[in-house]
Amino acid sequence: MHVHILGICGTFMGSLALLARELGHTVSGSDAAVYPPMSLQLEEAGISLCEGYSADNLAPRPDRVVIGNALSRGNPEVEAVLDLGLPYVSGPQWLAEEVLPGRQVIALAGTHGKTTTASMTAWLLESAGRAPGFLIGGVPRNFGISARLGAPDAPFVVEADEYDTAFFDKRSKFVHYRPEMAVLGNLEFDHADIFDDLASIERQFHHLVRTVPGKGRLLVADGEPALDRVLAMGAWTPIFRFGSAADSPWRYQLEREDASRFQVIHQEGQGAARVDEDAVVDWSLTGAYNARNALAALAAAHACGVDLARGAAALSRFETPRRRQELRGEVAGIQVIDDFAHHPTAIAATLGGLRAATARGRLLAVIEPRSNTMRLGTLRGQLTESVAAADAVFWYQPAGLEWSLAPLLEASPVPARLEGDLDALIGALVEEARPFDRIVVMSNGGFGGIHEKLIAALEVAHG
Repeated sequence: MHVHILGICGTFMGSLALLARELGHTVSGSDAAVYPPMSLQLEEAGISLCEGYSADNLAPRPDRVVIGNALSRGNPEVEAVLDLGLPYVSGPQWLAEEVLPGRQVIALAGTHGKTTTASMTAWLLESAGRAPGFLIGGVPRNFGISARLGAPDAPFVVEADEYDTAFFDKRSKFVHYRPEMAVLGNLEFDHADIFDDLASIERQFHHLVRTVPGKGRLLVADGEPALDRVLAMGAWTPIFRFGSAADSPWRYQLEREDASRFQVIHQEGQGAARVDEDAVVDWSLTGAYNARNALAALAAAHACGVDLARGAAALSRFETPRRRQELRGEVAGIQVIDDFAHHPTAIAATLGGLRAATARGRLLAVIEPRSNTMRLGTLRGQLTESVAAADAVFWYQPAGLEWSLAPLLEASPVPARLEGDLDALIGALVEEARPFDRIVVMSNGGFGGIHEKLIAALEVAHG
């Protein structure tokens, strides 16, 4: 079968392409914005890409078209699909029909941390010899690919996104997956382009809760009021809490302030059936939010039979997914770090974790507000304080952002600078950077290839 994918360079759709290829289908696709890491992953898999959308991309005529949620009516290729009467389907529906039947599906949901937690969960299962399948909205470096089928009798780990499914299906993606186990890590307002308020997102999360069977499991973070409201709407599945609350069956205690070492405590049940065990995680990641992500992954893997001690040991070999606190290069002691953070809460958590782990030198934040929510300006009031843990912040005003970032400088808790030209931004960073500084670049897009350009400029100036 020939499967053609519209929006193939998105992290989700590109992962579907890999799964379709592994199933033996002929796969092609088109996209308007082609950039790494997905473009490189598809190229290495031998999948044909068409840059730009056109009716011509539908020749030869595909047997089925999978349409990404970034496309809508008016797109020339979407219009051609409809006019030609080609069979089409959304990405989540294709996954649910072609890959997930008969699998033990583990769905990782939450406003933040889905990619990292899903990557950890897959890695813990892999380390235990389970050969899981997975689809992750990033490239886990322990695997080098964002998706694979895995062993047919192994669990399938899927990053469960609350964003809508397609222009013809406005439900959240995750309602298609019918998981046996769902992890709810956190929940706050985001995706202002499709949700009116937090309550509307909570309703979608409850739709996910409704799909988990009674014999399954809900792993739910403690201390999250929005998740408590979701569960108050009704739950028909055993609930296991994780976090730092004393009464949670799964909890963690930091042994180092930067969360690079922490204890995991698992206690649940009564009498002879009581479980009481603990383990220590000593790893390369930082930030209490990552310890919390690890706790969720350990609890999910444990429910699949992975021993806690073995799982904790495996985390010492865990590598963050691409673009999650990823060290892209170091020049004269100056580190350039890439991170996907684009929501104020994620920005603050990322910088806080790096701040705690920075023993010398300064932490310089570079931020491009690029997501749909940021473009609408819905959360701009939270951006000012989100950078408080940095020593300085460089804001980038991208084309198409209809509100000015200039007011952020006036109330900034740290020295701040605004640039609207990429070359000028790189020049300012090179001029400012000193040995032992860490420059963390945060964006959910390609950011004009800033990482490679900045490293090259640093080599000229400091090499």
